[in-house]
Amino acid sequence: MNKDTSNTEKLVEIKKITYYGMFINLFLSILKIITGFLGHSQAAIADGVHSLSDLTTDVAILVGVKYWSAPPDEEHPYGHGRIETIVTTFIGFILALTALGIGWEAVSTIRDEHLENPTWFSLIGISFSIVLKEILYRVTMRYSKKHSSRSLEANAWHHRTDAFSSIPAFIAVFISVNYPSLAFIDHIGAIIVAVIIFRVAWQIFSRSFSELTDKGAEKGDIEKIKDIVLLIEDVKEVHGIRSRKHGSDTFVDLHVLVDDDLTVKQGHDIADKVIDVLLKEGPEISDVVVHIEPFTLSKKD
Repeated sequence: MNKDTSNTEKLVEIKKITYYGMFINLFLSILKIITGFLGHSQAAIADGVHSLSDLTTDVAILVGVKYWSAPPDEEHPYGHGRIETIVTTFIGFILALTALGIGWEAVSTIRDEHLENPTWFSLIGISFSIVLKEILYRVTMRYSKKHSSRSLEANAWHHRTDAFSSIPAFIAVFISVNYPSLAFIDHIGAIIVAVIIFRVAWQIFSRSFSELTDKGAEKGDIEKIKDIVLLIEDVKEVHGIRSRKHGSDTFVDLHVLVDDDLTVKQGHDIADKVIDVLLKEGPEISDVVVHIEPFTLSKKD
């Protein structure tokens, strides 16, 4: 399979799983908001709004994948992978806003008198959500790993926070229904939902921000790169390893030390071998630049 075919398959599969998620999110949003409204539960409505926020991130991925999957061009020689990082950052931002909105509504109305307490009816949408969103998380995460897609990974966690946030919402409504005097528990459930959402949002946002500021690969990945290169024949030493993320792509450049008496052609062949091995065995590496240096001259320096 050539690279163009692989990219086309990746694009199709990312769109497919995102469309599935979008329709499920729309169904759950409507179901939870309606059952929460008719069942007089703020926690259920808050959970429905969270599902509604998933629609925004689904649309962002469907629009963005067309651009970040485009091949490199003269103006973007490293490709368009940063667009995926921007979309992932946007997902984190939307999650944070959703958490703040739900939290503020729950806190500001916790002392309000409840004219009607939550009913069993409000549990219908929440119950569906726990099951469907966990399934959607697992399927989306599998696709994200298959295609090394950070945005799909972020969206998968968005699905799981919806499933997790439904659990305290379910407990809060259950208590409120059985113990009307504890109706304020419904608000506490909404606050717990908000905290869970905000925590995931921060993790997604901070990781994406690190990529936008050209943070290098993790220390363990750098050590792995060095170990792989040192196993190649005629490589004496490796240093000056630098890396940066471009969406799901990782770009690496490094200095490889070889014997002084090798010809230019021999040095070039070693560099090609280093590139081939790292692309095949390295930690999600998509491009490598190798600088060949004489071993003894480097030692003198």
